[in-house]
Amino acid sequence: MTVMHYNDSLRNNDEGELSMDQTQMGNDAPLPTQSAPQSEQLMPSPGQKPLVTIVHASVGSGHKAAANAIAQAFELIRGTKGIPQDVEIEVLDILDFGRIKFDGNKTAASFTGATRPIYDLTWRYTLTGHLLWGGGTAWSRIMFPAFNEYVRTRRPIAVVATHITAANVAVGARVITGIDYPVICVPTDYEVEGWWPHKDTDLFCVANEFMAETLRPRKVPEAKIRITGIPIRAGFDTDYNREEELEKFNLPTDKTIVLVMAGASLPQPYVRFRAAMDQTLPFLRSFEDMHFVFLPGKDTEYATRLKTLFEAMKLENVTVLDYVDDMAALMHGCDLAILKSGGLTVTECLCAHLPMILLGKSYGQEKANTTMLTDLGASMHVTTARELIVTLRHLHDHPESLKALLINGEVLRRPHAAEDIAIATMELAGKPQKRKRAFCRFYWGGKPAHIR
Repeated sequence: MTVMHYNDSLRNNDEGELSMDQTQMGNDAPLPTQSAPQSEQLMPSPGQKPLVTIVHASVGSGHKAAANAIAQAFELIRGTKGIPQDVEIEVLDILDFGRIKFDGNKTAASFTGATRPIYDLTWRYTLTGHLLWGGGTAWSRIMFPAFNEYVRTRRPIAVVATHITAANVAVGARVITGIDYPVICVPTDYEVEGWWPHKDTDLFCVANEFMAETLRPRKVPEAKIRITGIPIRAGFDTDYNREEELEKFNLPTDKTIVLVMAGASLPQPYVRFRAAMDQTLPFLRSFEDMHFVFLPGKDTEYATRLKTLFEAMKLENVTVLDYVDDMAALMHGCDLAILKSGGLTVTECLCAHLPMILLGKSYGQEKANTTMLTDLGASMHVTTARELIVTLRHLHDHPESLKALLINGEVLRRPHAAEDIAIATMELAGKPQKRKRAFCRFYWGGKPAHIR
């Protein structure tokens, strides 16, 4: 049985914190700290390998890609740099533990139509001003009790979260179960939205100083902020031979290779991007020194349509590649990318030294990414097909302009982010912390550092 009551006074007057306290009674209450040494709660039982759980949410492809990149980093540096040789890594989708099962990807795709402006306002203005979200057990108790059982059974020594839902469930589960572990939050875009559990997070691993400045007025201690970059898979900092890589994909080596990233796992987020690209197709033949490589992702129907269309138009400076596994090698062989402003995708381009043109109006986190990259001069941004053609014409006639984009992008380039996050995670594992218990935890922060 759980009895909840409101605290009539502020629990932390200097921070203006207001919580809904919880008094635990019954068998599901967490064990008191005095009932067992704290180290027994933190460390695995004898014979059990230390477990690090990396949790994402299948809402778009970026959060999962970041989680897999961190898991890959653990494997690559296993037995070195403070990573135990016998550490076990488990990557989970938090939506698999929900009371209600739904397709996160399809839900996310529903915000790519007429509701995009509403989503944009929600993402930018919800709990990003003075009133802030600290954390609590609400998410875990209401929607994700199955994850509490996972924690009781598996007893992770650390949890890394690449999505707000995963982060909130992780901080709630450790209070409910009484099994303590650090929670490391890894935003996968170039701004920090409001629903991260700011007070209950042990470490924020962010892309750059801009994001750190967002967290400071939210009263996140400096010791809990680390600038690591956004985690991507290994290989994007490898030195490739351009000619050899292009030959593997049967692409010309004497032209400017333009990579058109027109697909991923789901087609819906790319509907407007593809519509804009369709309007440019009749003009592609005029770019004699360019060769365009279309990536339809896993959308075989779109790939077939493109191939049929290009054959009918007799376009000779285009290629359609089916799903590509070695994106790092392909990116290193290309000279320019046209893409949407997804956090993981633009980060891969930055680390592969691939200049970018961001196509289309952006909303929510993608708007934050676009603003960051264009303000730094690390990418170009166009919203219509006409603008894209004009920009391509400029780059076609003045390819030296691409070098400026590369130089400006260096400030964001952190190809070893996943490894740095893995090392930071193990630095926090096994260190007991005092935790506040609250169902919902709001607090009052300082003036936001940036215009929302």
